[in-house]
Amino acid sequence: MSTKMLGLILAGGKGTRLGKLTQNQAKPAVPFGGRYRIIDFTLSNCANSGIKQIGIITQYQPLLLNKHIGNGASWGLDGLDESATILQPYTDNAGSKWFKGTAHAIYQNLDYIDSQNPEYILVLSGDHIYKMDYEAMLNEHIKNSASLTVAVIDVDKKEASRFGIMSTDVSGRIIEFEEKPEHPKSTHASMGIYIFTWKRLRAVLTTAFSTTDDMLDFGKNVIPYYLKSDERVFSYKFSGYWKDVGTIGSLWAANMEFLNRKNGLNLDDRSWRIYSKNPIAPLQYITENATIRNSMIVDGCYVDGEIDNSILSTNVSVQSGSKILKSVVMPGVKIGKNVLIKYAIIGENAQIGDGAVIEGNKDDIKVVGNAEKIGVLPDEN
Repeated sequence: MSTKMLGLILAGGKGTRLGKLTQNQAKPAVPFGGRYRIIDFTLSNCANSGIKQIGIITQYQPLLLNKHIGNGASWGLDGLDESATILQPYTDNAGSKWFKGTAHAIYQNLDYIDSQNPEYILVLSGDHIYKMDYEAMLNEHIKNSASLTVAVIDVDKKEASRFGIMSTDVSGRIIEFEEKPEHPKSTHASMGIYIFTWKRLRAVLTTAFSTTDDMLDFGKNVIPYYLKSDERVFSYKFSGYWKDVGTIGSLWAANMEFLNRKNGLNLDDRSWRIYSKNPIAPLQYITENATIRNSMIVDGCYVDGEIDNSILSTNVSVQSGSKILKSVVMPGVKIGKNVLIKYAIIGENAQIGDGAVIEGNKDDIKVVGNAEKIGVLPDEN
């Protein structure tokens, strides 16, 4: 069997900047937008781009993520010659296979990649919110006879020092790369999306790891090596919405942009759907006392309070007298009576007792962790 392009999703990150939300699950498994998890966007992009062989590389707290992905059926990846394969660290006679970096994670899965016999590999992050046609990027890679193509997006000059920055010539060929430069020379930021011609990358990685460990990371090691070796490295410009939701502030902001349709992510577009594995939930119930303004209330919710500019995910309950403003409430949360939640993210299955106050502001979003209990709960009275 030969695969033209194999998708490899790096989904093993701990996501330390998300704090309480990733203490017991990997960052790509964090809920988003009421009905989704972050990794759904990358998986759906693959499915919509015609990439049907996908390896998902996991490491940190993978249980919930593995359960969510399952056999890939929710993304149409369970048919003949279609698969979503979970790739976790393992031990063999040579020792443990823990992943030390992005490129090292690819190297540790050589056996899997070779079994698919791809001509190209598409390396993706599992923690970004966006829609993108990877086939169009592949076509550019082939047209340029490239060894590596890096997807880039223009960012504000004052934000550029947070990213890997690419300088290109008039043809789009990358001539210089700087990882998080203090004084960026360009605004072309790497999106962490790469297409490699596999034969060349395989040779680079196997040679490097047979002698040294200096090829652990794509941004720090592989891209500079390719440029130094005069490989044909090109940029692929992306102009749509793309958000790295690696911080509490960016996760909250992306949810608010999604709620207010300010991010260009039209999830009603049936030609490019975002798929997810959603649990079966009962119908929502909104009481006659409830007040809802510019909010998303999804399946299984019970609402007897006031919801304003907020997202309530699956199976959330809000009792009478409670007010939720400018907040994201993740699945399974139980909120008691006379609670105030403002500028906050409430983690999965948290329980908020009667009269609790959780109040932040747009520059300081408050977080309640997954399964955390706040205040006096009804069964404790």
